[in-house]
Amino acid sequence: MVHEVLHPRNWKATPGYSNGIAATGRMVFTGGMIGWNAQQEFESDDFVEQVRSALSAIVAVLAEAGARPEHLVRLTWYVTDKREYLGALKGVGQAYKEIIGRHYPAMALVQVVALVEDRAKVEIEATAVIPA
Repeated sequence: MVHEVLHPRNWKATPGYSNGIAATGRMVFTGGMIGWNAQQEFESDDFVEQVRSALSAIVAVLAEAGARPEHLVRLTWYVTDKREYLGALKGVGQAYKEIIGRHYPAMALVQVVALVEDRAKVEIEATAVIPA
């Protein structure tokens, strides 16, 4: 096992995230990844497609450090519209499973007034720990 999921026994199960993760190893931090491509161009204004691009960028940055999606211990999501996120959950879940797999790190999601790039609908920061 790459890490230990922290979940008190008497707590209700969490859907698609962990309450906590304990890990030991080399830490990798990404900046906030948004829904554009490697040339910093938006290909879509669709929320799910922007999530797909942001998650793919996270995986690419992790690979530079020799990390894989299963090394993720935390994701922080910033969205410009909570309702759009909630309305797109099925597609977000599908994109997540295709790119990250069935690995669910500790996560937080925050609605923000805006992101620096006007077309960005989501920004995701990641922390990974590569086992020693």
